[in-house]
Amino acid sequence: MKLELGKIYIHDVQFADKTYVENGTLFVCKEEIEKLVLEDDRLISARVELARPGESVRIAPVKDVIEPRVKVDGPGAIFPGVINKVKQVGEGRTHALVGSTVITCGRIVGFQEGVIDMSGPTAKYTPFSETYNVCVVIEPKEGLETHDYEAAGRMAGLKVATYVGEAGRNVEPDEIVTYETKPLLEQIAQYPDLPKIGYVHMLQSQGLLHDTFYYGVDAKKFIPTLMYPTEIMDGAIVSGNCVAPCDKVTTYHHLNNPVIEDLYKRHGKDLNFIGVILTNENVFLADKERCSDMVAKLAQFIGLDGLLITEEGYGNPDTDLMMNCKKVTQAGTKVVIITDEFPGRDGKSQSLADAVPEADTMVSCGQGNIIVHFPAMDHVIGTLDFVETMIGGYEGCIKADGSFDAELQIIIASTIANGFNKLAARTY
Repeated sequence: MKLELGKIYIHDVQFADKTYVENGTLFVCKEEIEKLVLEDDRLISARVELARPGESVRIAPVKDVIEPRVKVDGPGAIFPGVINKVKQVGEGRTHALVGSTVITCGRIVGFQEGVIDMSGPTAKYTPFSETYNVCVVIEPKEGLETHDYEAAGRMAGLKVATYVGEAGRNVEPDEIVTYETKPLLEQIAQYPDLPKIGYVHMLQSQGLLHDTFYYGVDAKKFIPTLMYPTEIMDGAIVSGNCVAPCDKVTTYHHLNNPVIEDLYKRHGKDLNFIGVILTNENVFLADKERCSDMVAKLAQFIGLDGLLITEEGYGNPDTDLMMNCKKVTQAGTKVVIITDEFPGRDGKSQSLADAVPEADTMVSCGQGNIIVHFPAMDHVIGTLDFVETMIGGYEGCIKADGSFDAELQIIIASTIANGFNKLAARTY
């Protein structure tokens, strides 16, 4: 598969009477967005606000973050199986409004939703303090069941991102990057002397508001499979979960997976990037055994020399991570795992909930238990009503002026376990 990604760089966002892009500015029509969101009768109100880098603005509780994209050539359309019909994507040309996002927020769904600060000392921990954000604040109807609320919020964000993405359809990109992965035998033959490297992409799929969707299918319902890396850039995977904010893989992070990006940059130079093994994170031991067996089998079957593995979440998924690592290693493929750590506020506890001897090479994305201070902001998009019950917060942590102390893990993407952050750790 060969995909051209046209990058249209956004340097500002403003309201207007229609939605379009001009000279690097994204203009959005708030009335059209609000009308689009309220087509869902599960939501009783929608409000659109803008958040720019450096502003004294706090966004909470954040549900998802999405980069607006539009498919301009090739089969399928953005977010297949969810927004558009099921059709394999990853070929042709797609335009991305780079530097802009759609953020959904509002009354909390589950306690594992997070915070984004656009300025101040905590802004440095999230990439979304550096983007121009179209924030959609939603309000569910009274008594709406939590799974229905999550679904309504998820669809609202994806619909708005698709609508905004259309503004880039006829804009000439500032840069076009081409990504290509050939069918397996051709790919191996292209660089026969380079090590064959793959990527195991673990999707959160534990249920109870811990779900991710692949072509519209709940990830817990499939067994490990192979996918072209370019499929993910067209929205084949979307987030639908409320895991810890610090390592929540938002839809934005799926579209902009840093492991895939880096492997493509090195492809043909010092490695041969073969493709992605897609798997899930399960609750029951039998499911963990079954899926990790299949991950190891696929790695061996396609003849990989090395694998990178990332997870989403922590605790229970650490076992899936370790089982994948152990079995892949024992099947003859070298493994590097990428994850974040939770060793307690003093840093003295075990960093991961599980470990195996084979997990001897790890890249750390930092630890989420340290306490940081959130100063008061001039404006809050959403509400701070739930800070004390959000993961990372605690009773009495918030002050009357809106400032609070909380663990780093309350910040969206602060320690995200695929490396799209600015933290790391090392041994001495």
